[in-house]
Amino acid sequence: MVGLQHPFQCLRYVNRQPAGLSDILVATAGRNLFSLDVTSGQRLDVWPEPVNETSAGETSGATPASEGQGPPEKRRKLSSPAGDEKDAEQDAKPESEAKSKDSKKDSKKEESNSWTNIPLVAVAQSKYVIIMTAEDKCVRVLSLAEDGKLQQLSARTMPKKLSALTLTPDESTILVGDKFGDVYAFPLIPSENYVRSQPQAKAYEPAATNLTVHTKRNLESLEQQMKQAALAKANPEERVALNFEHQLIIGHVSLLTNLISVSRPADSTVGARNYILTADRDEHIRVSRGVPQAHVIEQFCFGHTSFVSSLCVPSWEPKVLVSGGGDDHLLVWDWLENKILQKVQLPESETDLTVSGIWDVSFSPAAGDAASVRTIFVSLEGSAQLLCFSLENGTLALKQTLELCGNVLDLAAIDSKGSIVVSVDTLRQPNSTTVWKSISQPPLETFRVSAGKWAPIEDSSVLKINDEGTSSVPEALEQKKQVELNDAVYGLSKLRKRDGSDD
Repeated sequence: MVGLQHPFQCLRYVNRQPAGLSDILVATAGRNLFSLDVTSGQRLDVWPEPVNETSAGETSGATPASEGQGPPEKRRKLSSPAGDEKDAEQDAKPESEAKSKDSKKDSKKEESNSWTNIPLVAVAQSKYVIIMTAEDKCVRVLSLAEDGKLQQLSARTMPKKLSALTLTPDESTILVGDKFGDVYAFPLIPSENYVRSQPQAKAYEPAATNLTVHTKRNLESLEQQMKQAALAKANPEERVALNFEHQLIIGHVSLLTNLISVSRPADSTVGARNYILTADRDEHIRVSRGVPQAHVIEQFCFGHTSFVSSLCVPSWEPKVLVSGGGDDHLLVWDWLENKILQKVQLPESETDLTVSGIWDVSFSPAAGDAASVRTIFVSLEGSAQLLCFSLENGTLALKQTLELCGNVLDLAAIDSKGSIVVSVDTLRQPNSTTVWKSISQPPLETFRVSAGKWAPIEDSSVLKINDEGTSSVPEALEQKKQVELNDAVYGLSKLRKRDGSDD
């Protein structure tokens, strides 16, 4: 590993043991998606596959020449919302030739540097990977083959930038939340029988007439409006926001920050039911029923005084919710009763604290161990510490603080090994979101419980992944591009309201 390397921004563990296949670690770094063998550490695939574009002056290699240089200038979207655009020249050519041209053109556009990072990832049914590419606001579904190869199956462009991505408990429906507070649901695999509706746009007609407008200025304005209305009638355009099967299921009046889907077992008061929990910038946590009853709001959880950025319902205590965000504490809830069970103070800091991640990790008892492993991990934005909590009977207790060599970005529990893999920032100095290093460090660290404590270990597969590195960041990177890359990873603190502002 030489020079500056992108960190692994997202990690997802894919357990394929029930199918008799080797487990896979799916990770994103820069604009690339990696599939890595958990057992050997071998890199199985990188998507999108680099291409040679000598005509555009780019050199071939593992990454494009513009890799990691921040968001590109304005480009045409990968797929237009209408989805039916055709070049006039192709209409005059044979159908087979046109299809061949289309295929090559789509492939080149897919491989072009149309996005710079992949901030949201989910895995479905151990054979599909769902990602959100940032700049084009596109949700892509890729197949994960037995040999770890990745192939795109669908691309669905959303109208607004996304801030949350998850799946329903049955992993058949994708749920996405955008920065305008809306939550959409659409099938993992698009239906072949879906027919896109094409509503006719209502022609604009000025409300005023010559009989109601009298001043010279207003008459001139009315004349311009009538000309625009006549022009719209002469050139009608189809307005279709989304060209795929979808459903708008939840709406917030504030920026949506997190979204999880939970299946709660039946008890003496409530039957088994699916729920959707959403959090926003205005300190709200909303509890809604699952699809198709997401319009039913069960409860609001009020208690935070700053934005909520992270939600976690532990697998071993599904009636408990742990939440955190811009406050200097965590809250533990009985989330269906809107009851705060506990307020847990976070470690003191000279700067404002922001919770960037909460993960629940549970392992069955290992050989020689009498108890199972159950830990709640919490990370803070721009911090190289990983907080380890125990959760029993709705009570959260800090047991340990792990010191890492870089800021914590993401975490994945490797069930087959009883260990966790933590992604750390390879570009910025520990405990800083802006000061860059001169050379990258290994992107992954591994921990396992020993004598009741989490301790670092050397894992041969992780060492191989670290040795191979990720994708390169240019050494001579101008300040503006550095700021753009910083914002792509550390953006939560900007949600904090200043001076009592509600904007």
